Amino acid sequence: MATAATTDAIFKALADPSRRQLLDRLDARGGQTLRELSEGLAMSRQAVSKHLAVLESALLVTTVRRGREKLHYLNPVPVQEVADRWIGRYERGRMAALSHLKRTLEGSPVMDKPEFVYVTYIQTTAEKLYQALIDPEFIKIYMGGYGPESTWEVGAPVRWKMDPEGEFEEVGQRVLEADPGKRLSYTWHTLQPMHRAMFGLMSDEEWAEAVKERSKVTFDIEAAEEAAMGVKLTITHDGFDSPDSKMLEGVSGGWIMILSTLKTLLEGGRFVSDQGRDGSA
Repeated sequence: MATAATTDAIFKALADPSRRQLLDRLDARGGQTLRELSEGLAMSRQAVSKHLAVLESALLVTTVRRGREKLHYLNPVPVQEVADRWIGRYERGRMAALSHLKRTLEGSPVMDKPEFVYVTYIQTTAEKLYQALIDPEFIKIYMGGYGPESTWEVGAPVRWKMDPEGEFEEVGQRVLEADPGKRLSYTWHTLQPMHRAMFGLMSDEEWAEAVKERSKVTFDIEAAEEAAMGVKLTITHDGFDSPDSKMLEGVSGGWIMILSTLKTLLEGGRFVSDQGRDGSA
């Protein structure tokens, strides 16, 4: 869970309307540079830069270097962690459904970079965090019974459990990178028949096009800037075909919940040993 200091930083960052405006811009279109974020605002670029620094300190914005450019992304994970303090599990599900309905009725924001980057800090070791990403017994806890299994060697298949009561299936996923304690990357599964009903009415042509998409997810683990913060986990999910991707729509909210639950489990005494899952609920 977010510490008191982190919570204070979040509320302080959100208290300023200019900073909320910047977050709204990143919510509408992730991956913007400082120049892009400054366009059309009644603020100097220097003022925008200072506001972004506050948002980064509160972990509400994360950045990625692409060549000479520094791209900014909204990072909603800390807000989810704060919400978890006051919103019960069942109430949270209802609120998520209402939020999804609101987005559907208002229309999804347009993105010119159909990808997202989320960051969280977890008070654990890089080795335990990496193990938590590959141990199927631990994965099923924070993914709610779903999730992958693999030997986690480069090129190995990643089998997926689509139903908590079902079996692991081969759905064409492969491990792209596997550097213990540092990085894990694998291709994501395509849309499956069970997903079609989730997205409402789709013509056969639309569905045939949607199931071709093959995105990928990457987990980067590194030491936090401050030792007391533990390790920094950055998850990047990209490779979507378009801003209207049904897969993008389906996974974007899911990763926020998964990262929040993973953090809570690892910081609450549950950890993964070299032999498998250890600890109790």
